[in-house]
This record gives sequence, structure tokens and C-alpha cells, in this order.
Amino acid sequence: MAKILLAEDEEVLRMLVVDTLEDEGHTIEEAKDGEEALNFILNNEYDLIILDYMMPVYTGLDIIMKVRELPEKEAVKIMMLSAKSQVTDQQAVLRAGANYFMAKPFSPKELVIRIEEILGEIE
Repeated sequence: MAKILLAEDEEVLRMLVVDTLEDEGHTIEEAKDGEEALNFILNNEYDLIILDYMMPVYTGLDIIMKVRELPEKEAVKIMMLSAKSQVTDQQAVLRAGANYFMAKPFSPKELVIRIEEILGEIE
């Protein structure tokens, strides 16, 4: 299964996602803001990074742009979760280098399916 970083400042949502993904057998590390997420990313390897758009210090969009500037991190998959779901927001996220955008609210089952697709675990 995958090693995943979840960066989400809302504790309840973070707990829901962690529980859901751990039940699927993934290893999850948690960051509560953009600065903590960036530190984790710079010092660890992940199969997938899941980012909230609006976080303290650095936004999810800021983090995507920083990660995509690092050649050693170019293969990592990135998913953005956000209540900012206007088409222009989604386009900005995908142009910055995210592999997938998922609007909040979402169902845990849908999250699992999207993660499996991103990681290539299902066809």
C-alpha cells in the first residue's frame, strides 16, 4: 500500500481521512498546516500528497508549485481537496501540477476510489 502525506488544517476532516485511508492499509503522515507539510515533503518520500487548498502559512497551491520545482519530487502524485471548487480554482491547481482535484464535501468511498485511480491500483 501507499505512503501518504495528508496536509489538512481541519482536525475532524484530517481524522476522517486518516481513519479511512488507514482502513485501506495505507500509511499516513499528518500535517496541520502548509509549513509542516512542506517540511515533511522535503525530508520524506511519499507515493501521494493530499493537500487542503486553504491552510495557514502556505496554501496547498503554494506547496504544489514548490514541490513541482524539485526534480527529485517530480514523480510524487498530488491530490488537492478544497471547498474552493470554482472551475478557475480547479484549473489553477491542475496547471500548477496536481494530478487530481476533489471538491469538498466528498464521501470517504469516493476518496478511496480516486486515490486508487491516481496510484494506478485499479484500471
